This record gives sequence, C-alpha cells and structure tokens, in this order.
Amino acid sequence: MRTGRLAAIAATVLVTAACAAPSGVAGISTLATTSPQAPPSGTGAPGDTGAPSDTEASSDTGAPSPSPSAGRGEIDAATLKSSGEPTGAATPRPKVTPPRGDEPIPVPPPKVSRFTYAFPVKGCRVSYARQQLVLPKSTIWAGKGCAFVAPVGGVVHEVNANNRWTASTDHGADREGRFVSIIGDDGVRYLGGHLDAVAQGIRPGVRVSAGQVLGQVGDSGNAKGQGTNLYFALSWSTSSKYWWVRRGMVDPWTYLDAWLSGNPTVSPAARVAAERAAVGAAPPCRTLCASKPQKKPTRKPVPTQTADPSEVRRG
Repeated sequence: MRTGRLAAIAATVLVTAACAAPSGVAGISTLATTSPQAPPSGTGAPGDTGAPSDTEASSDTGAPSPSPSAGRGEIDAATLKSSGEPTGAATPRPKVTPPRGDEPIPVPPPKVSRFTYAFPVKGCRVSYARQQLVLPKSTIWAGKGCAFVAPVGGVVHEVNANNRWTASTDHGADREGRFVSIIGDDGVRYLGGHLDAVAQGIRPGVRVSAGQVLGQVGDSGNAKGQGTNLYFALSWSTSSKYWWVRRGMVDPWTYLDAWLSGNPTVSPAARVAAERAAVGAAPPCRTLCASKPQKKPTRKPVPTQTADPSEVRRG
C-alpha cells in the first residue's frame, strides 16, 4: 500500500511540472532572450567612470565600431617621415652587379655547302658597294697591285691581258679592260676586271684553286681615272660573244659579306642557277649595250689635173 501511494505522488508531481512549462515546440525555448545589462553608474569596478565603452556604445546604437585609431589626431606625411614610419614610397633597392661570366667560346660558322670560298682580294684593305647601281656586280675598292684571287677552285675560262678599251669607242666587250674569268667547280662563272696585270701562267684551261692569285688590281678599261678597283661579277658560262652575261647577272655582295666575315661555305650556285632558269642561258643585252657611234671619215676631194693645152695641140 505504501508503495502504491508513493507512485501516485510522483505522478502528480510530474503532471504539475509539465503544466507549468511554457508552451511551444518541444526542444525549442520560447523564452525571450535578454542581454546582460551594463552595471548602473557608480557600481562598476574601481576606476570605472560609468560611461559606456566604444564597443558598448556601438552595440546600443547600431552604428559601426570606430577604428582602433579613433581619437588620434591627423598625422601628415612629414610627421610619418620624421618618425621613421613608412609613407608608401618605394624604398630604392641597392644596385646589384651581376657576376662576370666566362669568356664566349668561339664557334665556327655552319657549313652550308661543300665548297670552300675565298674573298677575291687578298692581303689588302678593301671596301665595296652593297647596292646595285646600274648592273648586278660589285666594285671592290683596293690599292693598285693588290692580289685578285680565285674565289673557288675551278678552271680558267677567259683571259684578256691587253687593255683594248678606248673612250672614243667604248665597246661593251672591252669595258672591263684586262680581266680573268673562271668557271668554278660550283658551276658559277666569276669575273675579275679592271686588272693592272694578269698573273703569269694564267690562261684558258688552266686549273686553279681557291685563293690562287689570278692578277693584280688596277684601273684598266673604263675605270681609267676612277681609282683602282676590282670589277667583280657572277654569272654562268656562255660564249664570249655574249659579253653582257659575263659582266654580271646576280648581285654578289651577300656572298662577299659572308666570305669576308668568316663563313667560307656560303655559295652563290643556287642563286645563279635560278637566274639562268628565269632568263635563259643567253638572254639579250638590255643595259649599256651600244658602243659610241663612230663618225665615218669624210673623204676629201682629190683635185683633177687638166691637160696642158700645148700638149693637146701637139697631139
């Protein structure tokens, strides 16, 4: 009996507690949320003035919190500079000297053909034109007597050891004065004109090697009085009657530059072959072709002698 009475009392207590709880969804409190209140004035810790702090004031008014520097006066750039604080200007970096590298290693130029070439003037200081003026050739200025050498190995093709040019006739075939031409092993004809002399032993059919002396630089032909130079031209083999082909068909200075600057394997063979295919083996002359017109000598009348009248009467 006593046990049953205790159970009834416990049940009554539980029902009473349930009825006293606030209504709402189970597990979620419906009580209003309260914030801790600031202590009343005069009741704070020692030294507290009772005024709300910056953070507390912003919580009450909803205004954004002031920055930590609130209350500090304006500081100008001069003050920052004098105080040592950064002003935003870039700090100059110390000059860095790169370490000295090793000396460059000389590398030979690439070999671009199987032929080895030589600059056509040997042992002398030279200069030459790098643009076409009238004909596709180059004038290589050098001192009188400088050596004209074979640009590549080959066979001597034409030799003119006599200066037949005269200003009165200006024959095109004679304008280069004394000259030597060779047919190189690369198929290109090389002409050196305005020579002062042809080297001994140089004649058609003679085999020569690159760098072999063919003659000496001079001013023969129509270079007379213009300064000593080598008339240098590239073409292909033709009969001597096509003298305008011999005097130059392809600009040579690209190859002169390569041979002089240290690449002896740059070859004009492909360029010369392409030009021959384009214009033909014996194209007509188109520039500086005619000689000077020659005046026919006037025949002076020969006076006729009349017979002596006395001889006529005697007859």
